[in-house]
Amino acid sequence: MTLSPDLHAATLPASADASSAVLPGARRSLTAQLVDALRAQIDSQELKAGNRLATEAEMVQRFGVSRTVVREALSRLQAAGFVETRHGIGTFVCEAGHSPLLQLDPADVAGSIDALAILELRISLETESAGLAAMRCDAARLATMRSALADFSRSVSEATDTVSPDLRFHMEIAHATGNRYFVEIMEHLGTRMIPRTRITATPIPREQNAEYLLRVNREHEQIADAIERGDADSARTAMRLHLINSRERLRRAQAAAE
Repeated sequence: MTLSPDLHAATLPASADASSAVLPGARRSLTAQLVDALRAQIDSQELKAGNRLATEAEMVQRFGVSRTVVREALSRLQAAGFVETRHGIGTFVCEAGHSPLLQLDPADVAGSIDALAILELRISLETESAGLAAMRCDAARLATMRSALADFSRSVSEATDTVSPDLRFHMEIAHATGNRYFVEIMEHLGTRMIPRTRITATPIPREQNAEYLLRVNREHEQIADAIERGDADSARTAMRLHLINSRERLRRAQAAAE
């Protein structure tokens, strides 16, 4: 495979078409196949740390898959620590050594299954709530969202609890919809909606835990930025990516624990 010199992006051999490169086996999902294709280029250093991947539209064209497949594949790679999406710039390969930082106690796999079920609910619920918030949020509500994110960041630096500001941020988005039913459902879920309250994490070094939490909060900031711009589509996309990333991080930790 060769790389586009300007995008450092995944491309196909001259003798292959897009579908043959991504679809060598009918039994495997398209998303898994695209993940494998991109992982192979990262592992071989065809895509090096700091390289920007092709745009979503370019991957759709080159690999012959849908936008949904591309988004899911990039989400899995991001959750695994191989790439990082920078809002408005693109998706970049991470430095070597980045790895999924969420680790489960093997005895708590059952709790992770329940946390995954809640995340599936949240993906459908909060994706739309973010879109509505972008259309309806006022300056005061946005200020409370930003305050929650600042508290989250401060809690990471002070190694104190991040669950409360995390929950506050998501609740503020629910309130910003102007629809009380979003609020009622989120209040019913309460702290159960935050995966790290449902599982027992294996202790990891403080600096690694901080890196993981700051990565989560960067995803929060991308959601808030889209809401502040009043960009409903981008807000939905950012929220969906955040929650899918959470799901994939938890799935990988669950697989390792099993």
